[in-house]
Amino acid sequence: MELQVIDMKESNRRETKLARLISPQKLPNHVAIIMDGNGRWANKRGLPRIAGHRAGMNTLKEIITCAHDLGINVLTLFAFSTENWKRPRWEVDFLMRLPQEYLQKELQSLMEKNIVIKTMGELKQLPRITKNTVREALQKTKNNSGMILNFALNYGGRHEILNAVKAISEKVKRGILKTEEINEDLFDGHLYTKDLPQLDLLIRPSGELRISNFLLWQLAYAELWFTEIFWPDFKKEHFLEAILDYQERERRFGGIHKL
Repeated sequence: MELQVIDMKESNRRETKLARLISPQKLPNHVAIIMDGNGRWANKRGLPRIAGHRAGMNTLKEIITCAHDLGINVLTLFAFSTENWKRPRWEVDFLMRLPQEYLQKELQSLMEKNIVIKTMGELKQLPRITKNTVREALQKTKNNSGMILNFALNYGGRHEILNAVKAISEKVKRGILKTEEINEDLFDGHLYTKDLPQLDLLIRPSGELRISNFLLWQLAYAELWFTEIFWPDFKKEHFLEAILDYQERERRFGGIHKL
């Protein structure tokens, strides 16, 4: 117990030190996180995978608060992918209950922080109780003016791009749009993120070095930050490390360094 207290004090000191190094003028406008490693975190401890998902909810609360306090404008979280339906039925059912559980517990706190909740993905395929809970949160926070908390639910990057292509093709077919009018800005306007700023930073815990069909178009010039820490162990200090590392990078967007 004493060792745990010492570790916590050391972590708090590190957080304070990192926070002082971060420049408010160079914050990423839009940060996305692939919340990965819950199952492996649980397996290493001899616990059921469900325990890992529940532990991940505690991390979720801490990181949302940290992003809000820093002044991040948009935080996008990969909560459930189109590929996650392949998991065992009992795990999918549990994952579908998590948005309801989280929002019922935390909605008041999110309201107090003036946070706006948004979603992207195919919500119509979610269970009714999950959809109703999410839609209620969207409605209650829509007039807030603070940080946007964007949950990717039943989301897949390829699916998003295909939907955009189909929508644009239909407009061309109906004569609403000419082929020569199609450009990057127009394509952006047909994505789930059309009302959000460009993605600046992607964070992925768990040691996996891939993007797993997440924000494929939006990641074109985003900075990537990977860590081997599983999501349930991902703390404020790790989020601050990612932000600080982002601020130390030179973003050229295909150009060259200006002397």
